[in-house]
Amino acid sequence: MGSARPKPKRLAEKLLFIRQQLDGGLSQSEIIQRLGLEDEIERERISKYERGVLEPPWFVLCAYADVSNVWLEVLVKDELDLPKTLPSKNKSEGIRRKTMKEPKRKILR
Repeated sequence: MGSARPKPKRLAEKLLFIRQQLDGGLSQSEIIQRLGLEDEIERERISKYERGVLEPPWFVLCAYADVSNVWLEVLVKDELDLPKTLPSKNKSEGIRRKTMKEPKRKILR
């Protein structure tokens, strides 16, 4: 059988950032309304998503991407950062993170 897919390490922090940035900061209940998911999820779920206890289903991730005006990839790819201002004026592809290059190691012979 297949192996488990790797989980995004930064997803929880990105979801929290989105909630805090939209309209100057939304409550967990307000983000559910903004996502249009009042009949789908409860406030406690948002808390679990933001703490990384639960991983949200695809339809929730799509709603977050829509309200923040970013591509879904920006949420799930750890190497992409969210734009500083949300919702983004133009659909954002995210900001590629700068990675630190490891110093070259000498080979001892």
